[in-house]
Amino acid sequence: MFANQLDANANRMTWLALFTTMGTLVCCALPITLVALGMGATMASLASNVPFLVTLSQHKILVFAISGGLLALSGWLLYRAGRACPTDPELAALCNKTQKWNRRIYGSSVGLWGIGFFAAFLALPLQIWFEE
Repeated sequence: MFANQLDANANRMTWLALFTTMGTLVCCALPITLVALGMGATMASLASNVPFLVTLSQHKILVFAISGGLLALSGWLLYRAGRACPTDPELAALCNKTQKWNRRIYGSSVGLWGIGFFAAFLALPLQIWFEE
């Protein structure tokens, strides 16, 4: 019973981690990408029509900390020791399929978080360093 509850929590946490990492992209990677591609007017229009982007950008450290914590918790729930599927063949097949999709979603979430982190915290310092 307890293991089933942990597996259900792993499914929920995986989806929650995916959506929070998408928030890191929207707040930080999207604006930098648009400006770098010469679409500053598009970014200005987007910021005026979707004002929460500015708020997310102002609190990017908190956004990345929360999403990173959710990713860590989701990773622990997915890869913890002792996680096993039921012995019933029908349920085991479903469990294995679900675990495979959860791991794919988790991997894409980590990748999205990494892209957002790079864009938000590393891109500008690296550019300045290379220009010197």
